[in-house]
Amino acid sequence: MSEENKNEEKRCSVCGRNESECGKLIRMTDELMICDDCMQRSIDTVRSQTDLSELTKNMPRLSFLNLSDFFRGSAPKEEKQEVEELPYEMADVPPPHRIKAGLDRYVIGQEHAKKVLSVAVYNHYKRIIAEEKQAAHKKEEEKKRIPDPAKKKLTIDKSNILLLGPTGCGKTYLVETLAALLDVPLAMTDATSLTEAGYIGDDIESVVSKLLAAAGNNVAKAERGIIFVDEIDKLAKKRNMNQRDVSGEAVQQGMLRLLEGSEVEVPVGASSKNAMVPMRKVNTKNILFIVGGAFPGLEDIIRERLTEHSSIGFSADLKDRFDKDKDLLLKVTTEDLRKFGMIPEFLGRLPVICPLHSLTEEMLVRILKEPQNAILRQYEALLAMDEVRLTFEDDALSAIAACALEKDTGARALRSIIESFMLDIMYEIPKDDYIGEVVITKEYVNGAGGPRILMRTGDAQRDLKALNG
Repeated sequence: MSEENKNEEKRCSVCGRNESECGKLIRMTDELMICDDCMQRSIDTVRSQTDLSELTKNMPRLSFLNLSDFFRGSAPKEEKQEVEELPYEMADVPPPHRIKAGLDRYVIGQEHAKKVLSVAVYNHYKRIIAEEKQAAHKKEEEKKRIPDPAKKKLTIDKSNILLLGPTGCGKTYLVETLAALLDVPLAMTDATSLTEAGYIGDDIESVVSKLLAAAGNNVAKAERGIIFVDEIDKLAKKRNMNQRDVSGEAVQQGMLRLLEGSEVEVPVGASSKNAMVPMRKVNTKNILFIVGGAFPGLEDIIRERLTEHSSIGFSADLKDRFDKDKDLLLKVTTEDLRKFGMIPEFLGRLPVICPLHSLTEEMLVRILKEPQNAILRQYEALLAMDEVRLTFEDDALSAIAACALEKDTGARALRSIIESFMLDIMYEIPKDDYIGEVVITKEYVNGAGGPRILMRTGDAQRDLKALNG
């Protein structure tokens, strides 16, 4: 080839080699041509470097070229969703006596119920730990050798809990306190809003969706939470009905698989399933279900069973000897609940039946002043902000408890009673800066007198300032 032809031969704009040395060139523009080697090196450099300034600094002829355009056709890598693992150890679960001690700070009375809940929750989380250890051991066996199908592992069944007691005795408050002590997600729902799938109302899976939302959409955390279904007695079978019972027996049938343990698809951030809402699979096998209800009329069924074999004579059992027994629910059996309207399959998945005591006057007085967030402490703190001391006489507390017993709504009546006679005090106290102490008397609670007002002194003012802050 002549010298003139070599000068006219095409050259690489980067390395300067001619086409006979490096092969056919890639034409980028009319004046820019690149050989295969330089193109490959450019692509490798772009892949390995995030800062293109170093690349363009050494390649002035390519400063106007956007090499990232060559990669627009490649699909981005899919990011794997990281599932947060929450390993449990025995040291993470408090023993029953510590759980009960925590409940004692907030719940007065109900000693048997607190023991039952403490032991049931402790055994439930021991069961989760045992299953996790067996699953990890099974994976190790599969890596080493083929597992023996004849070798069966010991499984511990789940123990769901049924709480029953009169209204206001502390069923819901016990579960709320228990979930706060254990620091686990809690979902609470009302059974009266549940209906069979396909009817107006909340689906049965909506209770799992609420638990997932309480766990921050973390499936692993939700699968170790607690679901409390209140007013479960409203799901009893309806008698003498000619139409389909979509909110009674049908809901009991639908809850069977949830109580037993199954994988359900629940919507994220919504209460109903639709095409626009993402779905998550949640396994209810390790979710602790606690159901509660007042079961009005159950006392009559228990009383009828206890007096069924009454006889005649001096030593015979009287038919009315259980009429004044306020703790008749403590004698409940599974047969009584079945007669009430709960189906046997549903009761079979609630092996722990825990009746609660009715509240007495003494228990109501203790509820007023002993819990960590007692009602009296709340009002004392409110008046302390006005630098006024609030005290209650013992007779006044007994009068409040007696009024609450007459209302027959349990501990819920205490706040309504106190709100009624504290209204005038909370309104009048800020008017007078010289008031230092208000004493609630029995006469004021019963409407036969007024509170005792003590004026402010120097010592009392210093004490109130210390109390306030």
